[in-house]
Amino acid sequence: MKKRQIVAQLLVGLGSLNVLVGAGLHLMAGYPRVIAALAASNLTVLMANAMRAVFLIVGLAWITIAIVALIAAFTQTRIRRVLVLFCGFSLLAEIPIWVGLMGWFIGNEMFLLSGVLITFGGFLLPPSR
Repeated sequence: MKKRQIVAQLLVGLGSLNVLVGAGLHLMAGYPRVIAALAASNLTVLMANAMRAVFLIVGLAWITIAIVALIAAFTQTRIRRVLVLFCGFSLLAEIPIWVGLMGWFIGNEMFLLSGVLITFGGFLLPPSR
C-alpha cells in the first residue's frame, strides 16, 4: 500500500471512530436526559414520542455514516472516494444547523473534527481507475 492510502485510511478510521463515540454518547448518555425532559414538559404524547424518535434517528444516522465511511475507505471499489467524501461533507453540512439551533458545545466540536478528518481522508484516497 502506498503511504498516501495508509494516511487516508487512518484519517477516515479516526474520524469514524470519533463519530461512533459521539453517537454512543448521544444515545447512551443523552437519551435518558431527553426522556426525563420530555416527561417534565407539557408536550402531547404524540409530540414527545416524535422527539424521542428524532433523537434516536439522528444517533443511528451518525452510526450509519461512520460505518459507510469505514467500509468505503477499506475496500477497493470504484466509488469509495465519492462515498467517503459524501460522508465527510454530510457531517460538515450538519454543523451550521446545530450551531444555529444549539450553539457551540463539545458534541459539535467532535463531529466537526470527524467531518474534517473523513473529508481530508477522502481527498487523500487514490482516485478510482
